[in-house]
Amino acid sequence: MKNERVNFPGALGNELAARLERPGEVAPEAFALFAHCFTCSKDLKAVSRISRALASRGFGVLRFDFTGIGESEGDFADTDFSSNLEDLHAAVEFLRRHYQAPQLLIGHSLGGAAVLAMAGEVPEARAVVTIGAPSDTDHLRETLLVSAPELADSEEVEVSLAGRSFRIRRQLLDDLAEQRVLSAVRELDRALLILHSPTDDVVGIEHAARIFKAARHPKSFVSLDGADHLLLSRPRDAHFVAEIVSAWSARYLDSPGA
Repeated sequence: MKNERVNFPGALGNELAARLERPGEVAPEAFALFAHCFTCSKDLKAVSRISRALASRGFGVLRFDFTGIGESEGDFADTDFSSNLEDLHAAVEFLRRHYQAPQLLIGHSLGGAAVLAMAGEVPEARAVVTIGAPSDTDHLRETLLVSAPELADSEEVEVSLAGRSFRIRRQLLDDLAEQRVLSAVRELDRALLILHSPTDDVVGIEHAARIFKAARHPKSFVSLDGADHLLLSRPRDAHFVAEIVSAWSARYLDSPGA
C-alpha cells in the first residue's frame, strides 16, 4: 500500500495536513474521505487502522486534521462546527481536483455528524458511514458546558478534554446550537451505514437510533458489540469496521468491484 503526506488549504486559509492511503501500484476502485472525532486527529490509531484496512481492499482514503488540530495549521479556538464542514468541503475539492471526488464519506463521532450535515452537498458521494456519531451537536455543547461552565458567560476559556487543554470560544457553543443534523439526515438521499457500540459511554446508542429513524432507505445499522467509543481498546474492532464498510459500500459505489 502507499501512504503519502499531502496538504491543502482549509476553510480559514491555513494548510491542512493529510495522509492519503492507496492500494499499492493499482488505481483505487473508489476514494473515501474520513473525518475524525472532536479534538482527535487523523493519526488516531482507529482512524489509521480503518484507513489502511480500506486501502488494502482497493480504496483510496484521505484522512486529514481539521484546522488547529494535529499537524494542520491554524488556531483551534478560531474553529467551530461550521468551519469543520468547510474544511471537509476543501478536502472534497482537493480529491476532486487531484484524484477523484470521494464516493464514500466516513465520519467518527462528531466527524460523523459533520459528514451527515454536508453529504448532500457532495454530488459524487454515493454512501455515508458514521461511527459512534451523535444525532445532534447539542450533545457536544452540553459536554463542553459541563467541563467548563464558565464558557456560558466568557468569551474564551481553556478546557481539558481527554487529558489535553484546548482554548475554546463561546462562538463554538453558539454555532453548535444552530446546527440541525437530523434535518440534514431526513433530506439525505444517500445510502447510509450507522456503526455504533451499544456500550458507548461517550455517545449513547440512542443517538444511533435517532439517526436511523430519521434516515431514508437504503439504511443499515451494525452494532459494534463491546467496542469503546474511540475503538482503541481492541484493534480488531477497527478492522471489523473496515470489513463491514468495504463489503457494504460495494453495493452502492461506482467502481469496478461494485
